[in-house]
Amino acid sequence: MAELNISERQAGDVTVLDMSGKVTIGEGSVALRNTIRRLLGEGKKKILLNLSDVGYIDSSGIGELVSSYTAVNKESGSLKLLNLTQKIQDLLAITKLLTVFDTYEDESEALASYE
Repeated sequence: MAELNISERQAGDVTVLDMSGKVTIGEGSVALRNTIRRLLGEGKKKILLNLSDVGYIDSSGIGELVSSYTAVNKESGSLKLLNLTQKIQDLLAITKLLTVFDTYEDESEALASYE
């Protein structure tokens, strides 16, 4: 699996980031951080991370999710997660982070939650 690819689309005022690959120490984490920081800089504060094609996240990837979440919250924005794989769900459960993030399995439901 390659490093992280992030493609961006707008759904109303929500920016959906379709991510594929892996979020690991180095490039993957940096790509995610840079994208989130850029969106915030553009005033885009409603962000939905679609993780359906993310096969693997390591501890630094988890750390990046948390710091992205914090950065978005600081700007009074909202960062939510969509389509977690079982592996990632288990990882977030173990690290007690499943309770921190709003997670969704259905995109329209996730988008509606930003209202």
